[in-house]
Amino acid sequence: MTPTPTAPDRPFRLGGFATLTEALDFAAQGPTGVNLYGLRGELVLALSYAELRERARALAARILAAGIRPFDRVGLVAETDADFVVAFFACQHARVTPAPLGGREAYVEQIGRMLGSAQASAVFGPEALIPWLQEAAQAAGVRLAARVQDLPEAPAADLPAPTPDDPCYVQFSSGSTRHPTGVLCTHSALMANTTAITRDGLKVVPADRAFSWLPLYHDMGLVGFLMAPLASQMTVDLMPTGAFVRRPLLWLDLMSKNRATISYSPTFGYELCARRGDGTREGLDLSAWRIAGCGGDMVRPGPLMAFAETFAPAGFSPTAFVASYGMAEATLALTMAPLGQGLRFETVDVDRMERDGVVVGGREGRSRAFVRCGPVLPGHELEVRDEAGAALPELKVGRVFVRGPSLMRGYFGEPEASAKVLGPDGWLDTGDLGFLVEGEIVPTGRAKDLILLNGRNVWPQDLEWSAESEIGKLRSGDVAAFSVDRDEGEQLVVLVQARTSDPEARRALADDVAALLRARHGVEAHVELVGAHALPQTSSGKLSRSKAKALYLAGAFRAEEPA
Repeated sequence: MTPTPTAPDRPFRLGGFATLTEALDFAAQGPTGVNLYGLRGELVLALSYAELRERARALAARILAAGIRPFDRVGLVAETDADFVVAFFACQHARVTPAPLGGREAYVEQIGRMLGSAQASAVFGPEALIPWLQEAAQAAGVRLAARVQDLPEAPAADLPAPTPDDPCYVQFSSGSTRHPTGVLCTHSALMANTTAITRDGLKVVPADRAFSWLPLYHDMGLVGFLMAPLASQMTVDLMPTGAFVRRPLLWLDLMSKNRATISYSPTFGYELCARRGDGTREGLDLSAWRIAGCGGDMVRPGPLMAFAETFAPAGFSPTAFVASYGMAEATLALTMAPLGQGLRFETVDVDRMERDGVVVGGREGRSRAFVRCGPVLPGHELEVRDEAGAALPELKVGRVFVRGPSLMRGYFGEPEASAKVLGPDGWLDTGDLGFLVEGEIVPTGRAKDLILLNGRNVWPQDLEWSAESEIGKLRSGDVAAFSVDRDEGEQLVVLVQARTSDPEARRALADDVAALLRARHGVEAHVELVGAHALPQTSSGKLSRSKAKALYLAGAFRAEEPA
């Protein structure tokens, strides 16, 4: 089997598509497509966009014949396989709204919540999951749970094209927990964002080829590495997230083999490769990699610089790094750093920022480097505002608001939740904090995560990253910091994953973390050790502080104390 080609001479067009099906119609004129790899890096299927279109239209007829009506919602388990990819586009041709589902933890309960939130009429997934899906469907009042292959055959059907204002899909945000909130994205919003990403941000050229291991139930995987490549007629190679987790370097090996030029990862992906990698390995060639995107979480300079140093012998250039900022509520991307410049930092005085919200150079005392994530994409607007809603000047920390054609219509079936974040004038309250410098946004964290201690605004990432980088036994993602209300006031709690059951070693680890935070940040922390892999993650693989805090308050970690 041969992968679909890069085909630099393919029919090429960036933007101007009204709907996703129109973009697929154009891409189907060339030889490019989607290549699906297995857990060992083997090529499982090479699916040209022409074949994808043909399969999707045939499945769309079967979906409609099964009694699913246009504008119904259907859940799709978003495995990195042909069933999901074909079913997603089949839904577009049938004018049915798919809701990608993922995450196997607490599977039945969580999937049931998502199906209920989407008011789904059906759910489709792989054979191994059908018993779970049937149980979840029954709990959510969904009438059909099956494999797409089990749908009855149907003759070719008249498939009216969707309109730009039609719903395209429902995207559950990575933080969805007990009350999943689905972002409703229209065709016009998706097309606006894919154009901004490919034409203005990545500046895609005909010779580009994409590669991703990101989950397709997350916006960075779904939009960034399925929709955006299709909208630019670019071949994309997809590897299951599980394959990356088991063998991170498989990502780089396949990038090298296929001469991929564009790939993205949260910081932890680069960090895993840097720890395990060897840039001098024979045959590894990353010189074609022109855009190494960073997004999905706060961008951490240290691990990225370690990656660049490790893989410099393989031809990787640190100027390939492109820091980005976005969210599912804006389809995906809002800002991208200029290409070819690598990571650019603002090193600030943490004391002034915590105390006054003012950004000044951090030459003395405590300082921290924040990464510039670029200007807002064309056609969009971005403001940093104070608590009263007034726009702030540059170098002042405030709440980030955005407006533009990529924004969601609202949270599906949640008018009150939508009204809390979307104003009548079209501005979205992102819930993020940051500051502007030379027209570029510098995110500093989530507003809800900010810890108020003795008049200081303490960023939990600062505490977590200090412990993980300066205490040898800890790795990225091992620490969660948050505050809880006590009778005596706010208390700082720091959860630390411990991989040893030795009482003395555990006591020493807790003492070391407390002492470091006291010395480095001037805070008194209640340090509690939890089991390895005990801290919860979002669907994109980043730490979920809100879940960690909820588990802590519920006493979930007490059972992990060694006897």
